[in-house]
Amino acid sequence: MTVLDSPIPRFHLAVPVDDLAAARRFYGDVLGLEQGRSADTWVDWNLHGHQFVTHLAPERAQRIHNPVDGHDVPVPHFGLVLTLEAFQGFAERLRAAGTEFVIEPYVRFAGQKGEQWTMFLLDPAGNALEFKAFADDSQVFAA
Repeated sequence: MTVLDSPIPRFHLAVPVDDLAAARRFYGDVLGLEQGRSADTWVDWNLHGHQFVTHLAPERAQRIHNPVDGHDVPVPHFGLVLTLEAFQGFAERLRAAGTEFVIEPYVRFAGQKGEQWTMFLLDPAGNALEFKAFADDSQVFAA
């Protein structure tokens, strides 16, 4: 089954960036996303089958942080829920690229319902990304 055949709807997300060349390096080279269509003010990316777009927007609002699990979590943020194997490999790819993490990869809720690995980083424009993986994928929405 391809992502296009998946019963799970794909999302579309557009985020502001202040430098399209830096966005191309980060999302294309560091994160390894396939680039789609583009223009002078935007670039489409394939984020694991989801349509993710970086739009040139030089002025940005002030960033907000919320305390979560002893960390300052940047808001807003977005990302993907990966398999544990993909998460570990992705974390290594980011480390090899010299990525500075806002929150280093670590395990939350160890041994509890909803146990998950998580990491936070910023793109060159300051957009916050979170990538995570659950020990048991059926626990993604555990209460």
